[in-house]
Amino acid sequence: NPDHDWSRFDAQTEEDIAKAVANDPDAAPIDMDWTNAVILDLMPKTAISFRVDTDVYEFFKAKGKGFQTRMNAVLRAYVDHQRKVK
Repeated sequence: NPDHDWSRFDAQTEEDIAKAVANDPDAAPIDMDWTNAVILDLMPKTAISFRVDTDVYEFFKAKGKGFQTRMNAVLRAYVDHQRKVK
């Protein structure tokens, strides 16, 4: 909002911000240990056209943005499981 007075925001110290985060029940932890973090190697995607049942498509699409990524995740889980079974 261009009409907002940002002076109170600008005046906050690092301590003020840390205290606000600590008191916010919805805040994600900021002291996470990243030493074992893994960078995912994103596989290239192939654009295809295929037919799925309408209700399946509508189910995923109703979940909003990123529904094709979620559909891919379901297929990925199936492929990974099948590879482990063999």
